[in-house]
Amino acid sequence: MTPFDAPPHVIAHRGGALMPGNIGRENTLRAFRAAWDAGAHHLETDVHATSDGVLVALHDDHLDRVSDTSGAVAELPWSAVQSARVGGEPVPLLADLMDALPGATFTIDIKAPGAIALLATVLADPRRGRRACVGSFSERRLWSFRLRTRGRVATSAGRVGIAWLRYAPVGWRLLHSPAVAYQVPMTFAAGPLRLRVVTREFVRRAHDVGAQVHVWTIDDEATMEALLDLGVDGLVTDRPDLALAVLRRRGVGGSARSSSPGPTSRRRLRRR
Repeated sequence: MTPFDAPPHVIAHRGGALMPGNIGRENTLRAFRAAWDAGAHHLETDVHATSDGVLVALHDDHLDRVSDTSGAVAELPWSAVQSARVGGEPVPLLADLMDALPGATFTIDIKAPGAIALLATVLADPRRGRRACVGSFSERRLWSFRLRTRGRVATSAGRVGIAWLRYAPVGWRLLHSPAVAYQVPMTFAAGPLRLRVVTREFVRRAHDVGAQVHVWTIDDEATMEALLDLGVDGLVTDRPDLALAVLRRRGVGGSARSSSPGPTSRRRLRRR
């Protein structure tokens, strides 16, 4: 089961946070609508839980950077978060965001343990769950979500799965991950070192196990071109307008889809 149709995809990070017109309004419904209208029909957001158990679509764990309100989301009730404004726009509930854009696919990152059960509940509605791919930097959060949803919602690989695929010279063939995608940065910091994650071999290995590769956060056209040359399936970007222009120049599609998710990709994705 996968929510992703045929690649390549343009995945609007925080609704396309740096797209003209979206600056200062990241992760709001207005920003996501603008990305959708531009042609980016795959969208990315993080989720947090308020102190009284409401699931919001927001990148930061505090409101201070993006809004006119301060405080940690986990320590504030929904009434306080609801009154905050991000460039004049409210912080959206994840359920409201998904329902407002019923044709969009959502990449969702669980940023806090309190969000796990709430996200599972929101995505229990198949009209939302079939359009989501859930991931997390935390293996514990990711596997807790997988156990709650029992394979009903697609997930991306965690850090262990990514490392295994990238750095196990032979053992990666034994990988039996439920992940339908590897959503990764180009490089990973390991102390003073920066280790390259995305290589042609990494992409080939992902495709061999039936998964896609989405790379974040890519905002310049030269890097977009280089990654597409490597065969990556998705560009997670704050500038979906630029990424879509790159795809048009290359003569390929990019995230245009109908209101229901397509069943195919470069090869049929299989659960492993």
